Amino acid sequence: MFAIARLQALHAVATHRTVGKAAAALHLTPSAVSQQLTTLEREAGVALTEPAGRGIRLTPAGLVLAGHAAAVLDRLALARRDLDRLDEEVVGPLRIGAIPTSAHALAPAALARLRAAHPDLVVLLEDGEAENTLPALVDGEFDLAIVENWDGLPAPTPARTSRTGLCEDVLDLALPREHPLASRGVVRLTDLADGGLDWVADSRGSRAHDWLITTLRRHGVEPSVTCRVWGFSSHLELVAGAGLAAMVPRLARPPVPTGVRILATEPVVVRTLDAVWRTDRETPAVRAGVRAFRATADARTPTTPGP
Repeated sequence: MFAIARLQALHAVATHRTVGKAAAALHLTPSAVSQQLTTLEREAGVALTEPAGRGIRLTPAGLVLAGHAAAVLDRLALARRDLDRLDEEVVGPLRIGAIPTSAHALAPAALARLRAAHPDLVVLLEDGEAENTLPALVDGEFDLAIVENWDGLPAPTPARTSRTGLCEDVLDLALPREHPLASRGVVRLTDLADGGLDWVADSRGSRAHDWLITTLRRHGVEPSVTCRVWGFSSHLELVAGAGLAAMVPRLARPPVPTGVRILATEPVVVRTLDAVWRTDRETPAVRAGVRAFRATADARTPTTPGP
């Protein structure tokens, strides 16, 4: 492998034609340049220079290697420029891991903002729960994570990460229209204790699942969870088809099937969304991503409980 300093010496000689001028351009002594060339010839296994009057010139092998040296040095200069731009400009890839509801509700508009404001930025988006995206963030697979915090069950905060709040998201109660409580405008959570309801929740072990159980128990309800499936669309379909109850967030709420009533609760229950990034990688691209998601969250039209 040829050392960069020796390739620089060869490139300088090819450019300036003499060792003296090459040394001046590199801020070295002529003897230091000659030593670099001698070592490079030994590494290459062929003569790279030959006498030419009172100076030297490159041999055919020297010209070939000098051409490659120029390409290598140009590429390294480009790499240095791109690295410097990361500290100054919104460029390069921005890899985002986001919970599915934020990917659906916030990401399209947030990415549109980024594309309009920073055309050199390439955004890569992947959905996933905080249990998966935060370890990937720490490992360097993501630059930014959008996570959710449930009351009493916030997303973990890994060491050496920073976070900022984006928005609150209210959860409503979904009931079959024929249920006696469905005729109310607002349902007190304590009234669900005598409702004779079976529930649908997220998959066992998820924070959304544990939050639902904990919240209902806090209000005197021992929930009978008969279905554990991922996805609020599936939850609403099970409310409609199987007569279950569910808690559904307003952010990115899927279409409500016929036969389902969405009701506000007393007290109001919310989750919050945060943006999280590695503190040592708070690049301009990360800051731009946070701004875009916050602006999108702030511009949302408030959603009411609905039908």
